[in-house]
Amino acid sequence: MAADILNQLALILEQRKGADPGSSYVASLYAAGMDRIRKKIGEEATEVVIAAGQPDAEALVREMADLWFHCLVALVHEDISPDRVLDELSRRLGRSGLEEKASRKGQ
Repeated sequence: MAADILNQLALILEQRKGADPGSSYVASLYAAGMDRIRKKIGEEATEVVIAAGQPDAEALVREMADLWFHCLVALVHEDISPDRVLDELSRRLGRSGLEEKASRKGQ
């Protein structure tokens, strides 16, 4: 189900590439380029960190949704399917974090 939602959003985001930046928030991000998208991801990540320190679980959920959304915008901007990220997460299942980190040294 999560993969379906991500792929549905990716299709909508792909369609927004051709939209008028004056009428679409996502199109305005694409028009501004990856630098603007990266900055937006940074803003959203900061908001997640702040929300994670608060007792309001719903705020954390909302901020995390914003972060995931903007990360998906970046993936679609770079023509990367969310399935590639899901495949990478699947590959990591059952591996310790220390083992995974050690496997990436030198990459």
